[in-house]
Amino acid sequence: MNYAFFANLAEAANAPAEGILSRTLYQDDQVKVVLFGFSAGQELSEHTASTAATLHFVAGEATVTLGSDTREVGPNAWMHMPPNLVHSVRTKTPVVMLLYLLK
Repeated sequence: MNYAFFANLAEAANAPAEGILSRTLYQDDQVKVVLFGFSAGQELSEHTASTAATLHFVAGEATVTLGSDTREVGPNAWMHMPPNLVHSVRTKTPVVMLLYLLK
């Protein structure tokens, strides 16, 4: 049986002192899971995804824009986005975030 296991996502993210690090943790025919580590003050500028996606914030604080809504998020925040929803992320502190791209 094949499986993926990570005991500590915050450590696996290995967030850089400056910038953004992304790492694919898992991928199959149904989902792609990408772990992001952001330093404070970083931004994923406004963009869309062609598939439905979820964001799960593991650690840190950020401002997330979903369409015309802006949300302040912290650890354990979770959101689902339909395909083609304009969104962005701007970190206030170092952040660890999981992105699930649903196929």
